[in-house]
Amino acid sequence: MGLNRRTALGMLVATPMVGVGEAWARPVPASNGERLAQAARSQVGVTRDYDPSYRAIPYPNGDVLRSTGVCADVLVRAARDAWRVDLQQLVHEDMTRNFDAYPSRRAWGLKGPDSNIDHRRVLNLETYLTRQRARLAVAPARTAGDRFDDPQPGDVLTWRVWGGRPHIGVVSEGPERVRVVHNIGGGAREEPLWMFKLHTAVGHYRWRA
Repeated sequence: MGLNRRTALGMLVATPMVGVGEAWARPVPASNGERLAQAARSQVGVTRDYDPSYRAIPYPNGDVLRSTGVCADVLVRAARDAWRVDLQQLVHEDMTRNFDAYPSRRAWGLKGPDSNIDHRRVLNLETYLTRQRARLAVAPARTAGDRFDDPQPGDVLTWRVWGGRPHIGVVSEGPERVRVVHNIGGGAREEPLWMFKLHTAVGHYRWRA
């Protein structure tokens, strides 16, 4: 039995557009920066302490207990979790080839690389990221909080706090209402960028390993 024109049009309208629906249903993959931001944020509530003590750890992929750590561990752990990239190994290998490019000799009196601690020091991470051409400009401004230009999720920021102590964090949200995951004492926490306005902004890095 044939279909009249009205019936045929009705069936066409009622037929679901499966291909289009499926395309819209597919989640958009997170960018490298967003993945790093998510991995940093996942440390909040897990890392509950701050302990700068020197520890002998395995190499590569060595770590202290995730319940503790320093500010640099936020980035190191996020890179491993998000990208399977081991900054302990990358920094150690680069320092082995180019030790004098790093501040370890003049800052700590070291005579060679130390895979237990080098990647856990902000000055070394700043040097490594700069050598990877990941450094962005830090603009002069009236306050430190204004010096980072358009921070994106996954960007790495560094400061000098409390009289010059190096500090590092990972941008978890931005560029509007920027938030940063860091560990300045008391474990990993996520806080708005404006809370750092009294500290000296030093480095802005967009590293996509």
